[in-house]
Amino acid sequence: MKLKSFLKKAAFYLLLNMPILAFAQAKSIQDPQHLHELQQKFVDLRFGMFIHYNIPTYANADWPDPNASPNLFNPKHLDADQWAKAAKSANMSYGCLTTKHHSGFCIWDTKSTDYNVMKSPYGKDVVKQFTDAFRANGLKVMLYYSILDTHHKLRPNQITPKHIEMVKTQITELLTNYGKIEALIIDGWDAPWSRISYDDIPFEDIYRLIKTLQPDCLVMDLNGAKYPAEGLYYTDIKTYEMGAGQRMSKESKVMPSLACLPINTSWFWKTDFPTVPVRKPQEIVDKLIKPLNEASCNFIMNVAPNRDGRINENAIAALKEVGKLWKNEGPNTPLPTLDMPIISSNKAIDRPSNSSWSDDMNIMDFANDDDYKTSWISNATVSEPWYEVELKNEQAVNMIVVEEEKPNIESYVLEYWNGTGWTTIFDGKNEERVKVHRLPRFWTSKVRIRIKHAKGVASIAEFQVFDERR
Repeated sequence: MKLKSFLKKAAFYLLLNMPILAFAQAKSIQDPQHLHELQQKFVDLRFGMFIHYNIPTYANADWPDPNASPNLFNPKHLDADQWAKAAKSANMSYGCLTTKHHSGFCIWDTKSTDYNVMKSPYGKDVVKQFTDAFRANGLKVMLYYSILDTHHKLRPNQITPKHIEMVKTQITELLTNYGKIEALIIDGWDAPWSRISYDDIPFEDIYRLIKTLQPDCLVMDLNGAKYPAEGLYYTDIKTYEMGAGQRMSKESKVMPSLACLPINTSWFWKTDFPTVPVRKPQEIVDKLIKPLNEASCNFIMNVAPNRDGRINENAIAALKEVGKLWKNEGPNTPLPTLDMPIISSNKAIDRPSNSSWSDDMNIMDFANDDDYKTSWISNATVSEPWYEVELKNEQAVNMIVVEEEKPNIESYVLEYWNGTGWTTIFDGKNEERVKVHRLPRFWTSKVRIRIKHAKGVASIAEFQVFDERR
């Protein structure tokens, strides 16, 4: 009877407090100061270990056959404690493990698919071993997760509602069963080699799911190449895969960032790793950790375990030497408080657009083509240029972003069509390269900008329209 009474009271308490809990979760998603604190803590970590270890380890390829048998995954001496101690020897602050890479094999005890480590000869949860070992060694824990999944055919033109549910289920497992996760590094979204858009797998849904499960978990999408350095598009932290040629702009030192490179010649272990030289410790310190940290950028270096589940001795020795040459000296330069990341779908992409006289071929269509390297450019003789996007029917809007190739436009007016005339929603100055306007929600079929003053010829790389959930 006492148990029943307790359960009734507990259920009543939860029911009574559900609105409060939901409000608290929503507040954490929308609170710039809370995000700022998390971003600063991440930058202060300075240096960590990426661990690419998954079924590609056993295929001598970063992208193996998507139908490779789980029987391949059979380490004889997997030792996550060795990984953690190697990270500690280099004075790293955290580790991040590839829970699922692009070929779809899950190295945790998932209920979402049979293509997982529990169906392999090894039969043990690698994610749990990793999280337990790194925490036991005083290191923080992050996880990597690929949206692209070639085994389950989660790829362009084949995505179904079941795929979206699989992603949500897998992320829920990872953020429910393994304790506090400092960050989830996501790969395979909006990349030229994956071509999965933020609408195909709805980014805002996934972002909010993550923040509901773990409000302090940073969301990082490896998309640094496409978006302007000064704006947080679809990520809490700017990310740069340096091996793919992605580099942080020297002018963007105020942005919390992550850069990654392997200590070896590629991400996953290859048969020649024991004999091929790794990166030189002095270069790791002087050319990567120090200059990146000075630019508010956290450096994560990949160290790939071999087929036995252990890190090779040449990498172990290099990490120890790094630890002799470098240590974390504590908090980095304070970051400014930034705009919240843009996480919603852009309604303006490829919609009909119009403008005042353009410069030759740089016509209006280039300002809403989702390409940040092209721009609509006004004809130099136009004294007060304007640019307009027509939406599909009347729609709700509460955010407009104007992005330029470089800061140029200084003062302007934003307006929306109310059915009979134009209503002004902003009239003032904003000299940032990425001009973010979060506004009270309104309904309209057209939005436009009238440019009052620019330093040179007015141009717009992307004119964006959103209706974000609040």
